[in-house]
Amino acid sequence: MAERSQTAPEAGNDMGNDDAIGGNVSKYIVLPTGYCGQPKKGHLIFDACFESGNLGRVDHVSEFEYDLFIRPDTCNPRFRVWFNFTVENVKESQVRKIVDTFRAVLRVIFNIVNFSKTKSLYRDGMAPMVKSTSRPKWQRLPPKNVYYYRCPDHRKNYVMSFAFCFDREEDIYQFAYCYPYTYTRFQHYLDSLQKRNMDYFFREQLGQSVQQRQLDLLTITSPEDKSDLENSVMQKKIKIPKLSLNHVEEDGEVKDYGEEDLQLRHIKRPEGRKPSEVAHKSIEAVVARLEKQNGLSLGHNTCPEEVFVEASPGTEDMDSLEDAVVPRALYEELLRNYQQQQEEMRHLQQELERTRRQLVQQAKKLKEYGTLVSEMKELRDLNRRLQDVLLLRLGSDNLREGAERKVVFITGRVHPGETPSSFVCQGIIDFLVSQHPIARVLREYLVFKIAPMLNPDGVYLGNYRCSLMGFDLNRHWLDPSPWAHPTLHGVKQLIIQMYNDPKTSLEFYIDIHAHSTMMNGFMYGNIFEDEERFQRQAIFPKLLCQNAEDFSYLHRTPDSVPSLVWVMKIESSTSFNRDAVKAGTGRRFLGGLLDHTSYCYTLEVSFYSYIVSGTTAAVPYTEEAYMKLGRNVARTFLDYYRLNSMVEKVAIPMPRLRATEERSSGGEPPSCLRTWSEPEALGTSMTTGCEPASIGTVTSHGIWNVLALPYLLDSSPTPSVVHPT
Repeated sequence: MAERSQTAPEAGNDMGNDDAIGGNVSKYIVLPTGYCGQPKKGHLIFDACFESGNLGRVDHVSEFEYDLFIRPDTCNPRFRVWFNFTVENVKESQVRKIVDTFRAVLRVIFNIVNFSKTKSLYRDGMAPMVKSTSRPKWQRLPPKNVYYYRCPDHRKNYVMSFAFCFDREEDIYQFAYCYPYTYTRFQHYLDSLQKRNMDYFFREQLGQSVQQRQLDLLTITSPEDKSDLENSVMQKKIKIPKLSLNHVEEDGEVKDYGEEDLQLRHIKRPEGRKPSEVAHKSIEAVVARLEKQNGLSLGHNTCPEEVFVEASPGTEDMDSLEDAVVPRALYEELLRNYQQQQEEMRHLQQELERTRRQLVQQAKKLKEYGTLVSEMKELRDLNRRLQDVLLLRLGSDNLREGAERKVVFITGRVHPGETPSSFVCQGIIDFLVSQHPIARVLREYLVFKIAPMLNPDGVYLGNYRCSLMGFDLNRHWLDPSPWAHPTLHGVKQLIIQMYNDPKTSLEFYIDIHAHSTMMNGFMYGNIFEDEERFQRQAIFPKLLCQNAEDFSYLHRTPDSVPSLVWVMKIESSTSFNRDAVKAGTGRRFLGGLLDHTSYCYTLEVSFYSYIVSGTTAAVPYTEEAYMKLGRNVARTFLDYYRLNSMVEKVAIPMPRLRATEERSSGGEPPSCLRTWSEPEALGTSMTTGCEPASIGTVTSHGIWNVLALPYLLDSSPTPSVVHPT
């Protein structure tokens, strides 16, 4: 590493020392020490003046090394973690250079020197994200090119250095701490959902931030009139065959099939005649022609034998039969055939009459069905208009009148730099608005209220933890100010209003975050004096652990402890605490405000990776993996409320089972389709062949040392994973 120039801050910039950083660099050209003249190719240009950008200062160490300083959060110098900047104007020598005879590639080294956290996932293999104009998809740098260490040249702070090889001179390269998710992207996403005109999705503006950015509130639930009722319920009741559906016009009207107008398609009926008359007259015409040829007229009351007796040889009329051309035997055969055909025609006529009556009945049912369809469409339109009026008057409270509705309230991005929170939130929303059978059941049974971005100003400015005015909003739930914390104040007032509404049961509050030092997804919960309530609170995280392979319920390390007692490892595990420093969080405040039927969680997901149970390899998170976790969170409500029987047994893409669960279940279906064997009351002990043990005690740090909970823990310990320190 080249020796750092003591006058670097004075060469090419006048930003001064670390404490003087006050804004992002804007197309900042880094010049070598003592250089005079116009910038050349290879003098890198750094820029962070764009949405969610963050880079406060750049020092030139050499042509191939630069010290970078993160801009602190606005009005709060304590937090310096998030970075997001671009680099351009690279030259060929920085792209690829031959060194000695080994043809080594020389890379540019960037040192981020003022992280505010000493602990970081960079010690465990995490790497910055990078993309370029020619390759717009975000990728992680190879972990072997990333180093995290304590540096004596920067007040003995921890420094993250990464080496990068620029391979195209014309490209603009962008580096970020994690996958960015901007306020503008979020607005475009909500606009696209709103354009779909889904009657179970409603978007409203709950308030505005200090800089007048809107706080969006989403409501996802089924309306009272289901759009698929006419295709499922009505057909099952009336049992109309598929052919009958062809008579329903697109506008809902039904063709009138009366008794007189009903006809068979394969018979062309002459005007004013019935189908049976056509065939009957055609046969009589043939017989009449034969009779005419024989000079006879077969009356209705004349026997065929009598006719031939009267027409036998030797009689007076013998001369009149000289012109006959049909022998007697053939004529008798024709008569027999005629009688047989008449008998068959009578049977056919009876069969046609039965068919006609059945079709008339089907037409009457179809007419009644069409009337119901028209009425249902009119009622649905009326319901939509009434719903719009109620939403304007009651603030989008679309809870059904006269019935208590179960509400799940989800918030995200209260800390603006925790971008995985937005991807998880989008995964939840995408699943709930889909046509998946599980999503339909959840919309029917629950009301989802989602505020995906509580800190839009901080997101736009590129802060890591604070709002525009430097407040950590997740520490001000006790008494939020309507002017300093307007978004938090609006959400809190809405939750209190729903809590005081006797028709509303607020059962879940989940605040989604990202963690910078831990692996996997996990949850924080509250501690209650009531042991039964505590056990009930642990059910949802356990169910989520079964559905999501990247979620960790308990990360147990059985070494150095008794075999029957597993001490919870704080790293990457769900825990329940009452730390004083967490008193102002949404989870702690609402957990103390709401009644015993409500449960509040903080859902954390790693910035970097997760470790699948039974393995030791870290799997880096992607945008899709974050959204998959959100989908699994939504699916878990099906298990929690035991709504499996309401889902049709069809081919449904199910969440992937954890490796240990696949082996232990022996190929059984996943939990979201298994019938519940537990008792009706969620708070009672579940049938597992043993009674639940006691809960244990609270440590000095306020964390539960969970002992053995047979109905919550797996039958065998999960292999421990030791993270490097």
